[in-house]
Amino acid sequence: MQEKGSSFKAPSKKYQPKGLSIIYEDHDILVVDKIHGLLTIGTEREKEKTAHFLLNEYVKKGNDRSRNRVFIVHRLDRETSGILIFAKNEKAKYFLQERWKEFSKKYVAVVHGNLQDKEGVITSYLLENKVFRVYSVRDPDKGKFSETGYRVIKESDKYSLLEIDLYTGRKHQIRVHLSEEGHPVVGDKIYGYEDKEAKRLALHAASLTIIHPFTHREISFETEIPPYFKSLVKYREQRY
Repeated sequence: MQEKGSSFKAPSKKYQPKGLSIIYEDHDILVVDKIHGLLTIGTEREKEKTAHFLLNEYVKKGNDRSRNRVFIVHRLDRETSGILIFAKNEKAKYFLQERWKEFSKKYVAVVHGNLQDKEGVITSYLLENKVFRVYSVRDPDKGKFSETGYRVIKESDKYSLLEIDLYTGRKHQIRVHLSEEGHPVVGDKIYGYEDKEAKRLALHAASLTIIHPFTHREISFETEIPPYFKSLVKYREQRY
């Protein structure tokens, strides 16, 4: 975590919620690294095994009468891991949501095959059908404009590790764009190939830069590339 012009205490590990690593916490925001397979918020079938529920329990610090709670700012798909930010009051929530499009959001992904262009931007208009599958359309009046930047970090014979800039935040945007380019994300059961060897969806929210709702200073959060992603492309980071 980096913030321009200031420093903060590391968060307490007491009552650490399972499936979530706390990256940063103060009076206004709570930033976590979510494991794959954990919902962001509850559904009709699942109410408690979610990041939202677990963090509400965390901020109560064991006190059932506590009025402390967290507020949803954005979401990650269940099978996507990485950085999630929650607000600890409504003022912070609205501040972050109103400026969400302005913030820098980077992902890493492993896709099938090798891309001809090692760096580029994918744009299209995305539309969701009745069975909740997202796809690109040509008519701008029907779909929502979507823009995804990418850069190849490392390649193997079968896979490519990409750094991705999410310029617009549409549902399944990264997965759809890469699939329609012929390079679906490894482990994608909706838009990808049947791959019994895939251990998980190889998509991770790696970094996030925001304006802090109280200090109004730029603050950045980063996570490591998941080891599984590195193993797929035999990636070793250089150390100096």
